[in-house]
Amino acid sequence: MFENSSVEASTETIHETKIPKILKESKMPNTRVSRLFHYGGLAIGLGIGALGESVKRATGVSDAKTSSVFVNEANIDRLVNKLSRMRGAALKLGQMLSIQGNDMLPGPLEQLILKVQDSANYMPGWQMEKIMLTELGQDWRKNFSYFDSTPIAAASIGQVHSAELASRQMKLAIKIQYPGIVASIDSDLANLKTLVKVSNLLPKGLYLDNTIKVARKELLWETDYIREAECVEKFQTLLKNDKNFVVPQVIKELSTKMVLVCERMMGEPLTYAVTYGQVLRDQIGENILHLCLRELFEFKFMQTDPNWTNFFYNKKTRKIELIDFGASRSFDNTFIDNYLNILKSASKGDREGCAYYSEQIGFLTGYESEVMKNAHVDSILTLGEPFTAPIYDFSKQTITKRVRNLIPTMLKYRLTPPPDETYSLHRKLSGAFLLCAKLGSRVRCRKLLEEVAGEI
Repeated sequence: MFENSSVEASTETIHETKIPKILKESKMPNTRVSRLFHYGGLAIGLGIGALGESVKRATGVSDAKTSSVFVNEANIDRLVNKLSRMRGAALKLGQMLSIQGNDMLPGPLEQLILKVQDSANYMPGWQMEKIMLTELGQDWRKNFSYFDSTPIAAASIGQVHSAELASRQMKLAIKIQYPGIVASIDSDLANLKTLVKVSNLLPKGLYLDNTIKVARKELLWETDYIREAECVEKFQTLLKNDKNFVVPQVIKELSTKMVLVCERMMGEPLTYAVTYGQVLRDQIGENILHLCLRELFEFKFMQTDPNWTNFFYNKKTRKIELIDFGASRSFDNTFIDNYLNILKSASKGDREGCAYYSEQIGFLTGYESEVMKNAHVDSILTLGEPFTAPIYDFSKQTITKRVRNLIPTMLKYRLTPPPDETYSLHRKLSGAFLLCAKLGSRVRCRKLLEEVAGEI
């Protein structure tokens, strides 16, 4: 229906070095009617795919192990193509499902999320120009001595362009929001909810309604670039003169609710850090985890997007550069106190403490079966393992595998969805753990926790 073109570019980083992935140009469907049309087409396509899978299973052609005939290779391709084009709530819900951990998802759905993360569409030049004209005025290009019309990144909410500020010759990263994202949030989520329920794609224990509620709240935060600019400035204050981290400057006079103009960070994405020496990898992993703990227990304000391409390492300054603050959020004192007590209990191997504070925070109701309670406590003790030893070697961790074995029990027997705050929090913490594991970092986790939260 729409003419597409493709260009090799980085879909996730704001950096001179390109990570080759394919960005495809396609018009962003920006009205409820046009988006409903796309969802309707997707529903029909999934139905056809399910019918085909039913025939294959009946004739022995397919030996798929999934319970739903909707989960098959053809439908995964349909979903990847459609979600990449729709963006907005469609991609966000996929992220929210991964927040609860890919270990909770059937294998094909985990594959779907990974494929969607590796693909993206960007809006054509005329659509981008229209937004810039509306937000910054007829002569918007005069603000820049250079502006690259081809984006260097494209994600669920918007796309990023490189530019240079005319007045100061400062290199910039300009984030431009897709049109119609905010207006379509509720209708998109309603359509997605119907698709997921009808197709029986997810286990009941994932509590879809609560996931959608949290996704809506986070989407409203992330689509407000004025709020994001304020979050960037707050982190600048919190990390002022920090010896390990740098936060970009916001160009407030050129930033609006749909356009965010920031100083461009010139380090290299941490995806390259796997090639660094062991000492530097240890240092980076320790600094990232230390920042997570400070955000949670000291600042009580966290940037919750764990994508490790949101972290750059600058070899000249020897500092980690931070970007993308749209998912930043605060936590109240009661939540933080209970969460800290859970973590301290886990670090001491205190099963009763883990169970008690899990009830206080809302993970458990107090009416769970012993099977569920034990599985939940076992998962906490496993996740708290890095904080039990003086130095934890993430290259040898088996946390993911052991937690995976507990997931089916918890999905089957849990009586309540997890606390809303933990969707994004656990995504960030698990992302920090994964980063340390990929770097093979050896981290003094217990010491870091005690520095931030006091003696355990």
